[in-house]
Amino acid sequence: MSALAGLVSRTVVLRERNIDTDQIIPARFLTTTERKGLGRFAFNDWRTLADGSPNPEFAFNRPENAGAAILVAGRNFGCGSSREHAPWALTDLGLRAVISSEIADIFRSNALKNGLLPIVLDQAVVDELLDRPGIELSVDVAARSVALPDGRCFEFPLDAFAQTCLLQGVDQLGYLLNQQYVITRFENSRLTAHPRQEFQHAR
Repeated sequence: MSALAGLVSRTVVLRERNIDTDQIIPARFLTTTERKGLGRFAFNDWRTLADGSPNPEFAFNRPENAGAAILVAGRNFGCGSSREHAPWALTDLGLRAVISSEIADIFRSNALKNGLLPIVLDQAVVDELLDRPGIELSVDVAARSVALPDGRCFEFPLDAFAQTCLLQGVDQLGYLLNQQYVITRFENSRLTAHPRQEFQHAR
């Protein structure tokens, strides 16, 4: 995944609460493990009308929202099943951050593993952002903060390990692979210090 140190983008707004993972990516599109291309199915049942044509009123179909990389959503975003396809679809749609006053724990974990930053802010701040679609926000991952155009800045929670992975552009496995030299050096030093003990353990 690509590194995410900072992000400046307009917002796209979905005011609905309790947007679950089946609404983010309907179950019938989970027949693949390929991430590329899933974005065209994101919010599919909201994006299309009964005849299959695009719904012109849906936020992601509106031309003014083209290229927006920050989604502001109602409370309890990403609830429901644990499907990892949900953040895959959102990132393939072009999103790099989701802001809400509450984000489901499993979705939050899956998002962080896939380069999508879940940002939880106070309800009053989120309500303001919901009322101001298209506002330009500046996200600073290192500072764990979101800045509004008027200069106000709001901090959000982000654990140190997830922050490091985002800044380096790696998932958990990638982080461990990057530590291979350190792990090998430790194992070699342990074997040198305790050769007999290591031999007995191996048997």
